[in-house]
Amino acid sequence: MKYLSQIKPVTALFLLLFLSQKMAAQDAKVTVSQDPKFEQLLNEKRKINSSITINDRYKIQIFNGDSENSKKTLLDFKKENKDMDATVVFSTPLYKVWVGNFKTRIEAEKNLNDLKKKYPNAFLIKPNK
Repeated sequence: MKYLSQIKPVTALFLLLFLSQKMAAQDAKVTVSQDPKFEQLLNEKRKINSSITINDRYKIQIFNGDSENSKKTLLDFKKENKDMDATVVFSTPLYKVWVGNFKTRIEAEKNLNDLKKKYPNAFLIKPNK
């Protein structure tokens, strides 16, 4: 009788060990297929985010006025300065043309001196977000 009472736990232990060796976790491979337009959208978002005003950047304002003249000024500036960033910003009730995205004030002032030749009312700004 003692022998039978010891067999049950040993059998249960053996059965448990045997079954635990046969168990395995799920090994699924996941493949993601995304629309190519999604990557294009992400690139556009990155481009927009890089042009958003940051507090520690300097810009030069070359124009302040109505919508039509601000667009003309922007187009003229972009034709002449293809390497410099430029944008129109609306601040009630006027439109402003901001150019550049300078890390240091010295760099911005160098460009300001060059731009004042064509845009005499240009001045240096450090916009807030």
